Amino acid sequence: MGFENVKLINLPKICDPRGNLSVVENGGVLPFKIARAYWIYDVPGGEKRFGHAFKCQEEIIIALSGSFDIVLNDGKEERKYHMARSYYGLYIPNMMWRELDNFSTNAVTLVLSSTPYNPDDYIEDLDVFKEYIAK
Repeated sequence: MGFENVKLINLPKICDPRGNLSVVENGGVLPFKIARAYWIYDVPGGEKRFGHAFKCQEEIIIALSGSFDIVLNDGKEERKYHMARSYYGLYIPNMMWRELDNFSTNAVTLVLSSTPYNPDDYIEDLDVFKEYIAK
């Protein structure tokens, strides 16, 4: 896996004078079936959520409100993606180290996952991740 598999997904956006609406559905624009959804909120402005990688799980990360940066590392290179629109999701394949950083005040992050929660799927040390990738 590498950055060639990371992609920004343009989510359907229905514009209306009363307020816009975006939707995600299994079988739609997502590259996997959603098995789990969770959200991150009340992160103090400017703060960071430390990273991890998944052996199997794929993710779509969406900024529902506010903004933050997603910092990805494939074991060789690091890239940063600024998320600030609720109609874009960043697809992150498995075996990609990720950190969330630079949260705006009151940001809300939605994460859609391809697998149910499994603590054995996590790699929570960047050096261990780089060793795992090298094998």
